[in-house]
Amino acid sequence: MRIFDITSCDVNNGTGFRVTLWVAGCTHHCKGCQNAETWDFKGGQPFGSEAHDYLLSELAKPYIQGITFSGGDPLCSPDEVTALAKEIKEKLPEKDIWVYTGFTIEQIEADPKLSQILPYADVIVDGEYKEALRDVTLAFRGSRNQRILWLKNGKIVKKEEYGKK
Repeated sequence: MRIFDITSCDVNNGTGFRVTLWVAGCTHHCKGCQNAETWDFKGGQPFGSEAHDYLLSELAKPYIQGITFSGGDPLCSPDEVTALAKEIKEKLPEKDIWVYTGFTIEQIEADPKLSQILPYADVIVDGEYKEALRDVTLAFRGSRNQRILWLKNGKIVKKEEYGKK
């Protein structure tokens, strides 16, 4: 897996203070994407032991609520992201895990490679960014088609969709 950055004390990509891992590589190429520089699977740098240890040390801080996987699209590297999410859940079970992806939950559930993340994710923000549906008033997402899905044991327990309560 390659990454572009690790952001500490992020408050824009999930609830509370978070660590965000910006994963390299995306196949969606959404028009108007704010992170187009992360599309290249060969971009950034390898996620080596130094970055891994730094990520875990930042995540272990008591004021950090959890980790957000973003990018690029973290589910374009499903094996590596799932392995890291599993490790985090085992070592730091009190931390929550958010995953931003252009795949929909229906696509994730239908694909064995993608769905392996579900037992470890607490929140998935799904769906491609749609520039025509851009809405800056939405919390934690960029366009009205995207949903915030809260999970428990790999199953959706709450779904937030635009215009639906």
